[in-house]
Amino acid sequence: MNQKEAKDRIQQLDRELLEHNRNYYVLNSPTITDFEYDILMQELLELQKRYPQFISPSSPALHPGSEYTPSTAMDTEKDSDAQQRGFTRRAHRNPMLSLGNTYDFEEIKAFDQRIRSASDKAFSYNCELKFDGTAICLTYIDGKLDRALTRGDGTYGDDVTANVKEIPSIPQNLLPGSGFPHEFEIRGEIYMPFEAFDRLNHLKELDEEPLFANPRNAAAGSLKLQESADVAGRGLECTLYHLISPESNFSTHSQALENVARWGLPVSEYAKECFTIDEVIEFINYWDVKRKSLPFATDGIVVKVNDLQLQKELGFTAKSPKWATAYKFKPEQALTPILSIDYQVGRTGAVTPVANLEPVQLSGTIVKRATLHNRDQMQLLDIHINDYVYVEKGGEIIPKITAVETSRRLAGAQKAVFPDKCPDCGTELVSIPGQAGVFCPNQDGCPMQRKGKFIHFVSRKAMGINIGEATIEQLWNKGYIKELEDLYSLTEEQLLTLDKFKQKSASNLLASLEQSKKVPYSHVLFALGIRNIGEQTAKTLAQNFKSIEELMSAGREELMAIEDIGGIVADSILDYFSKEVHSHTIAVLKEKGLKFAEDGNAVQKLSDSLEGKQIMITGVYSVSRDEMKAYIEAHGGKVASSVSAKTDWLLTGDKPGDSKVKKAQKLNIPIISEEELYKLTSDAE
Repeated sequence: MNQKEAKDRIQQLDRELLEHNRNYYVLNSPTITDFEYDILMQELLELQKRYPQFISPSSPALHPGSEYTPSTAMDTEKDSDAQQRGFTRRAHRNPMLSLGNTYDFEEIKAFDQRIRSASDKAFSYNCELKFDGTAICLTYIDGKLDRALTRGDGTYGDDVTANVKEIPSIPQNLLPGSGFPHEFEIRGEIYMPFEAFDRLNHLKELDEEPLFANPRNAAAGSLKLQESADVAGRGLECTLYHLISPESNFSTHSQALENVARWGLPVSEYAKECFTIDEVIEFINYWDVKRKSLPFATDGIVVKVNDLQLQKELGFTAKSPKWATAYKFKPEQALTPILSIDYQVGRTGAVTPVANLEPVQLSGTIVKRATLHNRDQMQLLDIHINDYVYVEKGGEIIPKITAVETSRRLAGAQKAVFPDKCPDCGTELVSIPGQAGVFCPNQDGCPMQRKGKFIHFVSRKAMGINIGEATIEQLWNKGYIKELEDLYSLTEEQLLTLDKFKQKSASNLLASLEQSKKVPYSHVLFALGIRNIGEQTAKTLAQNFKSIEELMSAGREELMAIEDIGGIVADSILDYFSKEVHSHTIAVLKEKGLKFAEDGNAVQKLSDSLEGKQIMITGVYSVSRDEMKAYIEAHGGKVASSVSAKTDWLLTGDKPGDSKVKKAQKLNIPIISEEELYKLTSDAE
């Protein structure tokens, strides 16, 4: 490789790795595995070592594991990502460095040799599981949680204190009298167990929202939710592994963590003190197998010198401690042939290719099917029928095809061709500008889309009807349901003709249908399945258009004037209401008793004291949020969907959203309490 080739390759790797960093840390949507990323990074480091004249100040090799772009890593004012995240960036008192890592036992042995060459004192190693989550740094003062920062770029992190306080395993107050220092930092990992990850992705799948690729991304995304109260239901856990305190006088890392546990903080039970490097390798080999039975994802083993004084003597490089390293497990793969490919059509018309595989054991389960994601991914992999493919589980959960073993491709194998027409209704497929994937535009005539709309309509976040997908399939096949309104015309006699339906199950379903008529307007709007209208967008629309009639008569400019409603969403709404079949469905559902107007319309107006005021609410009040919204509207006010220049006041309760408070302060929007609101309205009642 000559100098020009080296320079071009270094610049190319810089660009690729910066993009992968953004996908991983900011978007929580990685496109390559950790193993593939590490290979690219190692190539970059080797080239930079040979050609240091081509090292760029913004190279990702100089900013390992950063959720910030190098150009803005130290500039909060110019960092648009930070503004979009809505979290305040703060400096770490002690830098959060990255660990060196390896996939090779020879490098683990070389690490041991470096330690023994630097010191002649006897020492042991503390070996612990490397939790696959998102790093966190907690500060406690006088036994109270004072601050929680993400790793960020190691120098600065995002303040996520309000969200961390919603994680049950992280105590806000330490155990009295347990001997904790006046002030200390402790670092660890916030992660999402498989059970919580499965539950979260299942709900996303029902709503046809993009799934999290793995538990790490789910944990990172959950930690950055804008409303702290939403974090509590995500099932996040925490384990802590590194204490920083000048007041402590522990001699070993193990001893420090034993005391940390006594203070009431969560530490890992999966740790072991090892006295030789052979014991370390034995520990690694044990967990490389045993990890498959753990209830959470782990991607390796962290090996630390146990003696804290020796740690100080060994010190640090610019990027990582010299006294610790990580052995990373290679992703578990299985090689199996593709038998055929199905093309599934979702309720929004998106066509997803799914490979049917010869059954193979992977991470403790039998895998028979794996997603190919979309047409572009199929073309990138160059899939042929009967190809042998490598299958992995993203985060040990979602089967995906990562590569083709072309050396085993049969002569004359046929290339898999993505269809031009809908596999269900035969309509010509289309690509929608600005959206990934290929779609069937026949929303109201494609059977798979129509059945998908029923499944969405009855889902928990929509109408909440106690009916499963198999029952929907039976009702459809028997001709009992063709349009959404048909659900409310079902009879006991019809239900009793279904498989496994008895008198009680039929009565329960009819009762659930009746109960769904009490579901609020925003849920009904979401349940209609308008393309690009998610749960939050439906709430925003319901807040701004108090009845379905108001929404149906709104023009494009009127829709786009609302915060968070762009051209794509506005066009979806206009297209939906332009079709007579949808107007008919809404009219019939209204006759059946579903709510197509905000209950606030029926609230008795108490005063005009808040007339013309747009009020954004955040936090927990002495009454429910719905009651608070109704109270504001009863006094003539309007509840805003977000903080903007049009917002008059930000009403805060306990545990307000930090991002909303910061944005209100930046825009000079007055912040008022619940008591102040009542004072403003009390004289007018």
